Amino acid sequence: MLSIISYNINGIRAGINKGLIDWLKAGDYDIVCFQETKANPDQVDLGVFEELGYHHHWCSAEKKGYSGVLTLSKKAPDQVITGCGMDAYDLEGRILRTDFGDWTLLNCYFPSGTSGDLRQNFKMQFLDDFFQYVETLKKERSQLIIVGDYNIAHTEIDIHDPVRNKKSSGFLPEERAWMTKWFDSGFVDSFRYLNPEKVEYSWWSYRANARANNKGWRIDYESVTDNLKEKLLEAYHLNEAKHSDHCPVYLRLDL
Repeated sequence: MLSIISYNINGIRAGINKGLIDWLKAGDYDIVCFQETKANPDQVDLGVFEELGYHHHWCSAEKKGYSGVLTLSKKAPDQVITGCGMDAYDLEGRILRTDFGDWTLLNCYFPSGTSGDLRQNFKMQFLDDFFQYVETLKKERSQLIIVGDYNIAHTEIDIHDPVRNKKSSGFLPEERAWMTKWFDSGFVDSFRYLNPEKVEYSWWSYRANARANNKGWRIDYESVTDNLKEKLLEAYHLNEAKHSDHCPVYLRLDL
C-alpha cells in the first residue's frame, strides 16, 4: 500500500510556522508532494523532515520566494530529475520527477493565469508543452502518477459557482478542454474515478470568508495512467488541514 499527499502549501516556511511538521508526523504518509514552497533548501531546517524519516528533493525557482516544488518520500527514489528540460518552466521550479521501481511520480505546479494575459498565455503554452513532455515520457515510463496544483477546475461539479466563473482563469473553456484532452489521453482523475458525484474542493479564496462557506475550487489533482486505475483504493481531501489556502489531496493505492 502507498499513500501520497499533494499539497500546495503556499510557502513551506509559513506552513511550518502553522504546525505543518506536527501534522506530517501524525499522518505518517509514504510520499508528500508540496507545491509553491517559495523557498530554497538552505532557507529551511531540513532536519525536521529527516527526523520524520523522509528523503527530500527540491526543485526551487530562480526567483526568491516564488513557486517551487518539494517531494518527501520515506523510500529513497531510484532516480531524481529536476525540471523537464525546458528553461521557461525549470527556472520557475515547476516539475520534479522521482522514479520508484517501475513507476514514476511527477510533482507539478502548473502556472496560474490570474495576473493577466501575459501569464495566461504562458499557462496555455505550458499546458501544450507539458502534454508533449508527458507523451514522450510515457513511452519510457508507462506507469505514471502526476500530482499537483493544476490550477484548473475541470467540470462544473469542481467549482462552487460555474456560471459566474466561466470567464475566470482556471475555468476558461480552453483550460477545461485541455483537462478533457488530458484525461482522454490515458490518464485517470483518481478522486473523480473513486467519487463520481462527490463535491469537494481543494482551494478557497482568502476573500469573503470563502473557506468557511465552502465556496471553493477543485484544482489539485492526482492523475494516474489508465494501467494503474484498478490499483486505486481511496482518494479524498483533507479539509481540516489549514496551513494554506489549499488543502491536501490524499491518495492511497496498491502498488
